[in-house]
Amino acid sequence: MKLRQILNRLQRLHPKEIDLSLNRINRLCNKLGNPQNNLKYISVVGTNGKYSTIQAIRAILKDANINCNIYTSPHIQKINERFIYNDEEISDENLVKLLTEVEDINAGDPITYFEIISAAYFYNAKKFKNNINLLESGLFHRADACSIINSNLTTIITAIGLDHLDWLPKNKQTIDQIIFEKTSSLLTSKIIVSKQSSNETLNKITKSIEKNPSKKFIFGKDFNYSLNENGFFYYEDKYGAIKLPLPNLEGEFQLSNISTAIATIRNIEELNISDQNIKNGIKKIKCIARFSEIKNGKLKNLVKKNKIYIDGSHNPLGASVLSKHLNSLESNKHIILGMMNNKNHVEYINYFKDKISSLTTVDIPNQPNAINGKDLMKKLKNFKNISYKKSIEEAISSINLKDNDIIIITGSLYLAGEVLNLN
Repeated sequence: MKLRQILNRLQRLHPKEIDLSLNRINRLCNKLGNPQNNLKYISVVGTNGKYSTIQAIRAILKDANINCNIYTSPHIQKINERFIYNDEEISDENLVKLLTEVEDINAGDPITYFEIISAAYFYNAKKFKNNINLLESGLFHRADACSIINSNLTTIITAIGLDHLDWLPKNKQTIDQIIFEKTSSLLTSKIIVSKQSSNETLNKITKSIEKNPSKKFIFGKDFNYSLNENGFFYYEDKYGAIKLPLPNLEGEFQLSNISTAIATIRNIEELNISDQNIKNGIKKIKCIARFSEIKNGKLKNLVKKNKIYIDGSHNPLGASVLSKHLNSLESNKHIILGMMNNKNHVEYINYFKDKISSLTTVDIPNQPNAINGKDLMKKLKNFKNISYKKSIEEAISSINLKDNDIIIITGSLYLAGEVLNLN
């Protein structure tokens, strides 16, 4: 109750949920003694794959007994997920103490919710000066609260695609502008560029960062992977090749995120990560709602022997990746879809046209900025075998499942959180 009360207060400090400016967080961090400075960071920017890449790095570092802190957003089930210190999620009690102290120091100054909790993360991270901070920069890096750090070990650029266009002027809602926002102000250190959806996007990224003096490591040029049919894959870079077991994450698309994680830690020589640390770590990656199978619980009981997955993809790039993976599965697929109002609903679902057996739209509970499931169904009316159900349980129960059929619940990380809490 105390945690909910303080979060409600913090949300009322600024009239806007997002207000792209660094003035407020810089002012607060000044009051806090600039705790963000002089810490060890691996900074992660991009559109998709940030969370999986961070969790892969986390797993490998843990196997090497290297402590890390993690700051990501949004959370899936509870806000504590955003505050990881010494590889442990912060407790409710400690989070209340932290947020209360930062709130008092802020002294009522206008600041957005994301900015003040980001400042709180930095304030507590200063207690763990020897740890590596895995820092996800959300939305547009150039004006993101996480861009106020003054140095880092490396920056990772994950896959970049169209998303959050409503925060850009109409004449700048392009991939070029998104790449500029995410990459034009990167720190000078090392830059790792992950696999992109096209050579055109990759070329635009490399052009954007060409004047940055950082040493650059580009997927396909400086590191790569290849999949073997016999239950392993090869990773290769300037340090040599490693034969690796398949990770505990489903989907070949995850191999590019894991390869980016490997390239990152191998190019931070002072970490001294061994090949065995990598082999052990990638079998223990913890990813929530990234094509994750629900193996037990209330919702699993509704499908009995059939499989049910949850995936938080919510933009066209994510839909493209998910669609390709579903194509590799020999089964009939049924999608349950819930999305936020500001997403490109038609473009998202078009990636699955003629590839799934049914589509069921649902409301996302507790999310006032979500599109109503009935309205979503009307927008997608040209999709065959589409229906609307009020609840997630009703949607699952309404699907006529045959042997080997699978259900995928997708369209929003917020929906993923509601599903997991319900389950």
